[in-house]
Amino acid sequence: MEDSQIIQLYWERNTDAISQTERKYGRYCKTIAHNILQNEEDAEECVNDTLLGAWTSIPPKHPDNLPVYLGKLTRNRAINAWRAQRRDKRGGGTLTLAWEEIAEIMPSGESVEQEMISQETVLAINRFLAALPVTERSVFLRRYWYFDELPVICERFGFRSSKVKSMLYRTRIKLKKYLKKEGFL
Repeated sequence: MEDSQIIQLYWERNTDAISQTERKYGRYCKTIAHNILQNEEDAEECVNDTLLGAWTSIPPKHPDNLPVYLGKLTRNRAINAWRAQRRDKRGGGTLTLAWEEIAEIMPSGESVEQEMISQETVLAINRFLAALPVTERSVFLRRYWYFDELPVICERFGFRSSKVKSMLYRTRIKLKKYLKKEGFL
């Protein structure tokens, strides 16, 4: 079923919208949630929350790109669940490691999570990413948006670990220079 047809089902308040969304994008959303939560059951619950979120937000929203919209819903729910799980304890995992990697280039004064949410910073990062070559941008997004682990990125792009690490390092350095130039650092 086409995305426009699925969105129309939401607008018609037809419950088939949920099953069609899960059929087409369930695995995609679960991968995002699992990368963040590192737990199968929590990832499934997050996907269910995403489907409910889509049901309650469409309408009034009319997403132009359904997979991006669902990915964002899933990512936000997974990050909120991750924070809730670690509120009283400090945990490790891919999300913490990815934030630690990028923390050194984020403007100081607030936590990395708060800085990443800052609208101006996000717009600057989006401009930076738009100027990158496609492969470099894709690798960066797989690591810092989808929180893919390095072996997953290596397999996806057919690169060795050293190449991915080097690419990410160089991109972080470029981003740091860009953010300094734009006045964020």
